[in-house]
Amino acid sequence: MVKLSKRMSKALRHDPGRIGLTLEPGGWVPVADLVAALGVERADVDTVVENNDKKRFSIVRGPDGVERIRASQGHSVPVELGLVPVEPPERLYHGTNAAAVPSIRDTGLNRGGRHDVHLSTDEPTARRVGARRGGPVVILEVDAGAMARDGHEFYRSDNGVWLTAEVPPQYIN
Repeated sequence: MVKLSKRMSKALRHDPGRIGLTLEPGGWVPVADLVAALGVERADVDTVVENNDKKRFSIVRGPDGVERIRASQGHSVPVELGLVPVEPPERLYHGTNAAAVPSIRDTGLNRGGRHDVHLSTDEPTARRVGARRGGPVVILEVDAGAMARDGHEFYRSDNGVWLTAEVPPQYIN
């Protein structure tokens, strides 16, 4: 199922056109279209959605009766998720590889090829996210409360990941 989850992420977050999909507003695509494009069983897609530890995907039934799926966040293709700004907790966390720390100290956390910087509400989650890159993991504490008071906007995705355009270095401990 991990392989299918990665294929779904690629299709819904980064390169839908590669398999003939076009994201609808909000990043949605009919589940039947995704199933057909990937050449998999619907039950397998449902298993990935239900069992993904990070809840990367959401399925909804639209007013037209069609079930649609989208990635909760992490897109590198243009998509407007329809999230509204919300007040963040005072502290958020970001896990990263130790090799990235000098650059982060200089320039802050930047979204790179994605729409937003991803932040976690707790250190264990940030550690799991940071471990994906391999090597020693460093947990950075973000003064999200101060950022918000200084005018930076935060959003919370469907799966609880906190998103912001950037984290300038002065807000990182």
